[in-house]
This record gives sequence, C-alpha cells and structure tokens, in this order.
Amino acid sequence: MSLVVSDLAKHYGDVPVFEHISLNVQPGEFVAIVGESGVGKSTLLNCLAGLDHWDSGSVAIDGIDLSTLDDDARARLRRAKVGFVFQAFHVLPHLDVAQNVALPLMLLQQADNGRVQAMLDAVGIGALGQRLPQQLSGGQLQRVAIARALVHRPALLLADEPTGNLDPSTAAQVMQLLIAQTLQHGTALVLVTHALHAAQQADRILRLQADGLHDVSDVDS
Repeated sequence: MSLVVSDLAKHYGDVPVFEHISLNVQPGEFVAIVGESGVGKSTLLNCLAGLDHWDSGSVAIDGIDLSTLDDDARARLRRAKVGFVFQAFHVLPHLDVAQNVALPLMLLQQADNGRVQAMLDAVGIGALGQRLPQQLSGGQLQRVAIARALVHRPALLLADEPTGNLDPSTAAQVMQLLIAQTLQHGTALVLVTHALHAAQQADRILRLQADGLHDVSDVDS
C-alpha cells in the first residue's frame, strides 16, 4: 500500500505552516522526516493520517484520496490500514495495558489475545498487561502506544517521535521492531524524529521546511 502526497499546504489563518509538500512512500519503505522544532512535523503527520485538515493539495492512501472522504469514512480507513504512534501517547486511562493494545483489533472485530501478548512481549512490557496507564512510566506508556499501533499489522505506520521517551537500549529495540514491521508486512513507515540514530536507519531522510520536503539522505541531517 502506498502513500502519495501532492503539493500539500497547511495554513493557520494567513500564516503558512508548510507548502508544496509532495511525497511518495511505497510498501515496505521507511522514510524519516526531520526538521527544526515548530516547523510543522507533527501537523504534517496528522494531515497524512487525515486527522487534521489542509488547505490545498491531496493525500492518497492506497489510491484513495482522503479529501473525497467524510470524517467517518476517514476513520474507517485509518482503522483498517493505518497505525499511528502519537507523541502524547493517547493511551486510554480507564483501560488496562492489554485492553489499550487490543483496541485496534476490537474495532476491527479481530480480537486476538495471543497477538496482543506477543506484541506486549515484543516491546518489553509483557508482564504489565493488567496495569492501568497511570501506574506506568513515560517510557512504558510509549511502548504501549507503539504496541497498539502495530498490533493490527497496518499497511501504513505513522510515528511521531516514537523513541523520544525511551532509554537508548529500549529505543534501539523499538526501532528494530518498527523496521521489522516494514520488512515482514510490507508496511510503509513514515517517522518524524529528532533522533539522528533513528533517522539514519531510514531508506530516505527528508527535511521539512516551510517550502517543502528536501531529501537530505546523503548529507548530515
């Protein structure tokens, strides 16, 4: 499944966040997006998922132009095809860890406790399934968010600073897991990061600036 972005622009009032964003990510490809704080990396990721609105241009997932879909249809598309690792986690406080991770499968009516436990094990929190989010550290919550994004084996994975709250060892483990997902399931991965070690593992590194995305794969990012 591919992600195709054409001449995307986003403004807040008269102030442009970004313009002329074009991007084509193929199945199994890992693209890292870097850039200065405040340039709009998280906003761009939200637009790619259809969570935020843009002013011009288009975003197509698996050949489907998101601008042709209403909010409900976008939600159904995300549910079936997209995994999203939010920078702020968005873990539901009234559900335990295992229930949070199982949520995408429940929404797809594909409940599978074995897959949930395997994903918890893969991110290193296999023994914490019955704990509530408020009993976890920031790094543990980050791993819950990553497990939830991966559990339904999405065709497109969007990750906003997925290693930002993790120690170096766990960060390396998480990156291996994200990359394995792209290789094993042909997932298209778009990762926003400040971490150079994470970006350097990508097939391409793109720098977001107000006037577009610039390939910096062959230079120091």
